[in-house]
Amino acid sequence: MYDSGKSPKAAQSRPTAFSSFVNIGATFSQHFPHTFLSSKNAQLGPSIHLTMTFPAESHRTANGDAVLAVHSRPLIFVVEDEEDIARLISHNLQAAGFDVQSFVSGRSVVSEALRDIPALFLLDIMLPGPDGFDLCRQIRQTPTLSSTPIIFLTAKTGESDRIKGLELGGDDYITKPFSPRELVARVRTVLRVPRQQASSPEVLRLRDLEIDASSMTVTVAGRPVLTTVREFRLLEYLATHAGRVLTRDQLLDAVWKETPFVTPRSIDVYVRRLREKIEADPRHPRYLKTLRGIGYRFESPK
Repeated sequence: MYDSGKSPKAAQSRPTAFSSFVNIGATFSQHFPHTFLSSKNAQLGPSIHLTMTFPAESHRTANGDAVLAVHSRPLIFVVEDEEDIARLISHNLQAAGFDVQSFVSGRSVVSEALRDIPALFLLDIMLPGPDGFDLCRQIRQTPTLSSTPIIFLTAKTGESDRIKGLELGGDDYITKPFSPRELVARVRTVLRVPRQQASSPEVLRLRDLEIDASSMTVTVAGRPVLTTVREFRLLEYLATHAGRVLTRDQLLDAVWKETPFVTPRSIDVYVRRLREKIEADPRHPRYLKTLRGIGYRFESPK
C-alpha cells in the first residue's frame, strides 16, 4: 500500500512508505535516477509536464532535451501533482509493460493527448488549476479523446465523489492508500476488450440502434454516439441478453468483475447516462427498461 497526504510538511514528518518491490531510503529518485526525465530548459512550476520512460527507450536531441521514443506499448497519461507518487506509479506501470507520460497539473493534458493519444488517463482529483473532475469533463467533451478510458486515483473517498466521477464518465475509481499491484490490475481490466461469445454477432442492429462489438462503436439513426468503455460494455451486455431481466448484481458480475468500488446503485448512473445517449426520450425509454426493485431489461422495439 502507498499513502500520501497533500501537505508537504506532513509528508516530511513521517517515513516514506512504498510497496515492497524496493527498499526505500531517503527518496525514490535515489533508486531510479533515470526514470523521471524532463527538458533541461523546463521551468519548474505547476504547468510543467514530465515524461517518464526507461532510459533505453529515450534519446536526446542535439541541445540535450529528452525526447520520448516511439511507443511500442500502450501509453498511459498519469496526472498526479505529488512527485513521489507519480514516480511510484510510473515505475510499476512501466514494469507491467506500459509507457507512461506524467503531468503535475491538468493544464496541458488535453493538448498533449491530441498530439499523442494515450490508451488511458489516470487522474488525481486534487490538482493545481483544473481539478481531476474538470479534466475528465474536458476529455469527454473532446471528440478524439471522448472514448478513452479514465481511472481516478485519489484521496477523496466519499461516496458523493465516487458517484460524481462515474457521472462525469470515469471508468474506475481507486482511492489512496493504494496497492501498486492492484493499480496495475485495474488498468489492465479497464483496457481489456471483452471476449465475444461465439454465438454473439459482431454487429447488433435493433431498429435505429447499432452496436458494433469489433470497433466498440454505437450509432443511433446513423449518428455516432460516443460512449466510455464501461458504458459500451454495459450496453452490449444488456443488448446481447435482450428480453431478460438482469439484476444490478448480475450486471456488476458481468461488467465490473474486478472493480470493487462500484456498488449496485452505481449501475443506475450508467443506465441514466446511456439513456441520455441512445433514447429519443430518456424519461420514456424504448430500449433500457427499469423493473423497480429488481433491475433492468433491454427491449428491442418492434
